[in-house]
Amino acid sequence: MKPYQQIPILECSEPLVSITSENFALENPHPYQKLGAPYHNSKADSPYYLRQGVVDSLMVAKTQLQQNHPHWKILIFDAYRPVEVQQFMVDYTFAEIAQAQGCELPVSEEKRQVILDKVYQFWAVPSLDRTTPPPHSTGGALDVTLVDENHQKIDMGSPIDEISERSYPDYFASSNEPQEQQYHRHRQILKDVMIAAGFQQHPHEWWHFCLGDQMWAWLTNQQPGRGAVIARYGRY
Repeated sequence: MKPYQQIPILECSEPLVSITSENFALENPHPYQKLGAPYHNSKADSPYYLRQGVVDSLMVAKTQLQQNHPHWKILIFDAYRPVEVQQFMVDYTFAEIAQAQGCELPVSEEKRQVILDKVYQFWAVPSLDRTTPPPHSTGGALDVTLVDENHQKIDMGSPIDEISERSYPDYFASSNEPQEQQYHRHRQILKDVMIAAGFQQHPHEWWHFCLGDQMWAWLTNQQPGRGAVIARYGRY
């Protein structure tokens, strides 16, 4: 169990609503759908859904971004992720790591646990327990980056979902290399507008932000001067 999963949830029953391409850039077709992820078995036919309050806050982040970068947009890489899709992506990532390490499937139990430990550094356990939902399965978590006026992604120094320390938000913060300093500035622009809109950032993923779920509450409770909060979004 991860520390944030100990946060209690008081479900507010806020609806899941679609994210429109009018205000945000979207990946279409979505990368997980191209892999065969089973969105058709869920309450939403794509990942482009979030709780209403999260979409409202995302609009605030959009306004903040375009004050200084009027032609940039927030690109939604991933948002609502049913537990079935979470399981699919955990299995897919496991197989990718095993293949990269030259393992033949099925792997030994010892090796399986080593690979799973690596997978779960970046992917939440696809739990069906309503007290410990995967963040994306609540409709309160999303993966985002930025695109310019030509719909080209702003270079953040590593791709979304990369399983390495380069994914840590401040990985390039102390670099003296001009290009890596630029990567950090880009990450900071994204972080600043999302935090200003009420989101919290995953400690190990520059792209993952959350609002209202257990991780958001856990991160909020660690900030000085903040009263204790609980999660308002459980598994949808």
